[in-house]
Amino acid sequence: MKIREPSDAKSPRLRKRGLRLFRELHFEVHRARVSAQNFSRFDEDRILARYISELLPGPNHGTAVDLGAGDGVRWSNTYALFTNGWRGVGVESDSRRFTKLARAYRHYPRVFACRNLVTPHNVVALLQSYEIAKDFEVLSIDVDSNDYWILQATLGVFRPRLIVAEINENIPPPIRFVVKYDRDFQLRHHFYGCSIMSLADLCRQHDYALLDLEYNNAFLAPREIVRAEPPDTDTIYRRGYLDRADRKEKFALNFDLDEIHSMSPEAALKFLKDFYARETGKYFLSLEPIPNTN
Repeated sequence: MKIREPSDAKSPRLRKRGLRLFRELHFEVHRARVSAQNFSRFDEDRILARYISELLPGPNHGTAVDLGAGDGVRWSNTYALFTNGWRGVGVESDSRRFTKLARAYRHYPRVFACRNLVTPHNVVALLQSYEIAKDFEVLSIDVDSNDYWILQATLGVFRPRLIVAEINENIPPPIRFVVKYDRDFQLRHHFYGCSIMSLADLCRQHDYALLDLEYNNAFLAPREIVRAEPPDTDTIYRRGYLDRADRKEKFALNFDLDEIHSMSPEAALKFLKDFYARETGKYFLSLEPIPNTN
């Protein structure tokens, strides 16, 4: 005689299976809801998707690293990739933003949230600790301070296939401007990061091409995968920032540096030295490439 298993003996297995199915369904609903959204500040994630399609062969499920990831969603250049199956890591030093970052990534088991202050001295070890390949697909960097120096250190070891890097959009070519490395840097009005010309110099040092600019985010790629010669730096700056019809609306606080765009490079240099008088000794400013040191 066959003994029927009591229904309550099956219930733990059924509950476990039901919970797993519920979680899978919840994830698919979440993914369907967010996959078509635009998360970046302007149109960066759509531009990034275009370059991924054009320049990266094979399946579009690579690795993305987000340095200065914020809450992981608002103004994110990588969240759209993670919602579409990419793996990677987002790094954020601020405790409140990190809490939101970890919450945003909870749906994606192959995406890690890391609370750390990224510096030129720890960025390589940090990426290696997450087993990031040297030629990983996408790097986004926006730490509002030492971006230039962190990128310089990263490119000494890694060769990401696409990079989105924030610039100080106020300072036009051919002026070179870079805030000197300061681990305890505090963001000040218009005093942060580097100019697009200094970023172009860094690209040349590492055989990268400056591809595009979306207001204050530049797109870079190794020259060996770029199919056509991109425009010169001045053209990219004008198309991506200076000549945009809505520039003054989107960057209203930049009004007090706007007059340098009508000056000669020499006059603009003098104007900037006066403007940054309180920061003397804390930055590089020149019409020539800056020293290759931090």
